[in-house]
Amino acid sequence: MQFFKQATKFDFMGKRKLAIVFSVLLIVLSIGALITRGLNFGLDFTGGTLIEVGYTKPVDLEQVRGALDKAGFEDAIVQHFGTAKDVLVRLAPKDNQSANNIGDAVLKTLNQASDEPVQMRRQEYVGPQVGDELRDDGGLAMIIALAFIMIYVMSRFEYRFALGAITALIHDVIITLGCFAAFQWDFDLTVLAAVLAVIGYSLNDTIVVFDRIRENFRRMRKETSVEVVNYSLNQTLSRTIMTSITTLFVVVAMFIWGGELIHSFALALIVGILVGTYSSIYVASTTILAMNITSASLIPVEKEGVEQDDMVGPGE
Repeated sequence: MQFFKQATKFDFMGKRKLAIVFSVLLIVLSIGALITRGLNFGLDFTGGTLIEVGYTKPVDLEQVRGALDKAGFEDAIVQHFGTAKDVLVRLAPKDNQSANNIGDAVLKTLNQASDEPVQMRRQEYVGPQVGDELRDDGGLAMIIALAFIMIYVMSRFEYRFALGAITALIHDVIITLGCFAAFQWDFDLTVLAAVLAVIGYSLNDTIVVFDRIRENFRRMRKETSVEVVNYSLNQTLSRTIMTSITTLFVVVAMFIWGGELIHSFALALIVGILVGTYSSIYVASTTILAMNITSASLIPVEKEGVEQDDMVGPGE
């Protein structure tokens, strides 16, 4: 722990131009992936049927996919669910088939292709209209969250800090979504919840940094803005590192051992925590420097003649 007790003297803001180029590159790549590839929406948003079946012994997924392909379910997404004996099948909605008929047909197909009996564990259906509503409401929830965050930060800090915090949050959200678009990871309601959690995590880290920057601007009036921000970032560095590492330990454990249901959720948190830690140091702080934040911006201006007015008694 001796490392964290020593005051570091990293020149974070000396590398801010390089950080800006890096962030812009990531944002451009993320937006490009979102436009060209789009998000791989799960059944929560697209609608469809989810079927969970159980085998008496471990089963090869390629065998399951081949059987479903021959039966006419070419678009089926097949994956293990928990153990190698449990299989999750996702199917897009079909106009000419009901959810019950699809489930019965899938179970019949898998039983014919297996030497052992296959058991139906659960079956869920989400209509396309419900999926569209969930997608629109989720996007609206994210916009409302960002709006309320901006109002909160502006009420607590100077407006430059609010713009810096919102810039960092938008940066984090775009890059997280861009990763899911680029690698075509499943994007469902759990991932949307993770993105909202990333917004909260990143904001908390940014608020801690901004609190220290504001405090030091009022104390260190002779130093330049870059020196004050650098000093503040070094003061909060140990807290930022320890918070990120301990949080990542938990999230990585969820990703490895948490099962398929929270796999995408944990993956989104891992990306968001890494990006959020970076943005609280470089994006948020660089933004307020770009808007010429100074000590004078944070100290109320005293009106001339106030002291004289206070010295004059009533009736004089």
